[in-house]
Amino acid sequence: MDGFLVPPNRHRHLLGSHESSHQSGANHAPGSLARAFCPLILPILQVLGLLVWALIADTPYHLYPAYGWVMFVAVFLWLVTIVFFILYLFQLHMKLYMVPWPLVLMIFNVGATVLYITAFITCSAAVELTSLKGTRPYNQRAAASFFACLVMIAYGVSAFFSFQAWRGVGSNAATSQMAGGYA
Repeated sequence: MDGFLVPPNRHRHLLGSHESSHQSGANHAPGSLARAFCPLILPILQVLGLLVWALIADTPYHLYPAYGWVMFVAVFLWLVTIVFFILYLFQLHMKLYMVPWPLVLMIFNVGATVLYITAFITCSAAVELTSLKGTRPYNQRAAASFFACLVMIAYGVSAFFSFQAWRGVGSNAATSQMAGGYA
């Protein structure tokens, strides 16, 4: 609980020398890959998400309610991903240390994965019903389905890594506190 109240950089003077050295080596732990991976995938999600809604927006999607849902999911998650990207780009998450960012990212990524699963299924199922094969709208909607699948997979991978970062991969708070003070 101490990490939520005091930022990680400011509580080193409260720790014993052994725990301080243990914490400085945390960048080499398996969980560091999970922490580093989450912000790196955000630009990929932005580009792929942009392709999904741009391809759908270039067709007469407003005539079909299924594509309204796909557009909502794609645009909404694209905007929220931009917000997270800006937070990480300008390191604003470090200033808002009271927010449990690994938990927030995990919840967002799991929710985004579920929403993109529904958007991918909806988009893929509606392609054949709403356009003639070989026409431009058919090709654009099929491509949007393909990119929606890629975005769904990317959010799933991001959800996995954000879960790993949230969980701490290999350690828990009780063992790291005990090992630092008495080992």
